Amino acid sequence: MSYHRKPVTGMAYSSPEEMIFGSAAKPIACGSGVLIGAGEVIPEVNFTLPPMAIREETLPDVRQRFREMVERILTRAVQQGLSALVLELEHLYELTLHPDWGALVTADIKAVMEEFGQRYGLRSALRVTVADIRDQQRPPRMRTGELFATMLQAFERCADAGADILSIESTGGKEVNDHALVQGDMEGIAFALGVLAPRDMESLWGAIVDIAHRYKVVPGGDTACGFGNTAMQLAHQGLLPKVLAAVVRLMTAPRSLVAVEMGATGPLKDCGYENPVIKAVTGVPISMEGKSSACAHSSPLGNIAAAVCDLWSNESVQDVRLLGGYAPAVFTEILAYDCRLMNTALKQGQGHALRDLLVVSDHYRDPQALMLDLRVVYEAGKRIVEAGEDHYARTLAMARYATEEIRRAVSEGSITLEQREERWLGMVEDALADLPEDADALRRRVDMNYGSLYIPAEYGLDA
Repeated sequence: MSYHRKPVTGMAYSSPEEMIFGSAAKPIACGSGVLIGAGEVIPEVNFTLPPMAIREETLPDVRQRFREMVERILTRAVQQGLSALVLELEHLYELTLHPDWGALVTADIKAVMEEFGQRYGLRSALRVTVADIRDQQRPPRMRTGELFATMLQAFERCADAGADILSIESTGGKEVNDHALVQGDMEGIAFALGVLAPRDMESLWGAIVDIAHRYKVVPGGDTACGFGNTAMQLAHQGLLPKVLAAVVRLMTAPRSLVAVEMGATGPLKDCGYENPVIKAVTGVPISMEGKSSACAHSSPLGNIAAAVCDLWSNESVQDVRLLGGYAPAVFTEILAYDCRLMNTALKQGQGHALRDLLVVSDHYRDPQALMLDLRVVYEAGKRIVEAGEDHYARTLAMARYATEEIRRAVSEGSITLEQREERWLGMVEDALADLPEDADALRRRVDMNYGSLYIPAEYGLDA
């Protein structure tokens, strides 16, 4: 079956004030009676193996380790009195490269979840995030070839084996973006995020939604982790300006929105910090990560990320022993505390107060956090809608709006930038002013430097 993009034409909320954690305009039911975005925040526990080889001969040990992890996670969930949770199996490359292996692990995990459901009444849903293995070949083949076929096969096998939600962190356009990002080249970044990435999203998510519908599971969503979070981590290490990372963050929203326009329903995946913008536009439920994902990476978004979450995640943690037990079980408990606080605030009529504290505690500490301010999130959504259907026009609107907001905050004295950051903000503004309004004109410029890095036909472009 062929799926066509249905571009958004309006906002799901009449104002940013309507948006709050635990509540989505379009809640989703999945798994064994799990309702997401229907009035409470639910933990999403992400777990992974400790360093160990994944080979044919080690597969029995790998499967047993995953079963033990899930048993410990669900035991801790029961001890904490949780009535529902979501688990995420985020594929290591080997589990996607060998679809049968990923399916076996999926089935093993789902069997443990069903056992706990029968024994304790614990409602649960399993998200499986298939790895984007296409970038193992350079230039990557995004729509053809063995790796693409294997990846789609992995989605099918996992959907058949018990996955309730399908997701991916897709990488279309990353082959150009990585080079442009380290050079601070706005032309290359705009081409990667505004032309290549959304074209890949249309093609890929048409296929994923088709698989999800055939197997009667939920097509969750994508993330721009390989773009926005790469920029965030480079900025954290002092290798990239924070203002550039902030601009890139908002520029990722139109590209990730395409998944929903192709039929994804949420819950969008945790490491997509662009998710609040997409929720503002579409009303789909979102998973987010922040302070309780410090086990995976550092970020300046620890509190503000929770402001409108529907699932609250730890991102990913290895199955290593801590004083309090194995890490995935420990982080299950941490997420339970976080969600209990948010849900108690909702029940006692203090939800908006807590939401606003989460925002205010972060939004002026870093220009990247400013991009998650609810006022900024909502206005960004409006500008995407106003930009129309064109991917590049939307992306350019986001870049210019991001610099507007940072400049406004600096002018008001809300944010103080270091001299280097101030200089870079001016450079980004100048570069954006020089970008062409037409995607074809941009491509003619960009191809001189980046034309050898991507295959036009794999994005539906003429050579």
